Amino acid sequence: MLEFTGFLPTLLLVGLACIQLGLVGYSFSQAGSGARAAARAASLDEGADAAGRAAMSTWLADTATITAPRGADTVTATVTVDIPELIPFVDMGWQATRTVTMPMDD
Repeated sequence: MLEFTGFLPTLLLVGLACIQLGLVGYSFSQAGSGARAAARAASLDEGADAAGRAAMSTWLADTATITAPRGADTVTATVTVDIPELIPFVDMGWQATRTVTMPMDD
């Protein structure tokens, strides 16, 4: 019992690290989905910001920054999402950024 009590903090730390790694991957996935939706909407002259936020989870979309400047033949959408941290009161400032370029739909 004493050995388990001594090893418990290590198990908890490894568990938190695994969950945090999952949050990082999920944030990058959601940023990619938002960038694709924003680029698609901007290529069709629709609301890129609203489309990008609608394609992401609401708790990540609230912190997202979406830009979709139009070029001559293409539109490039960039989405940046703040990655949530599991440890309270510790802001590491991690961000997930994805960029998608699509041709203009004429």
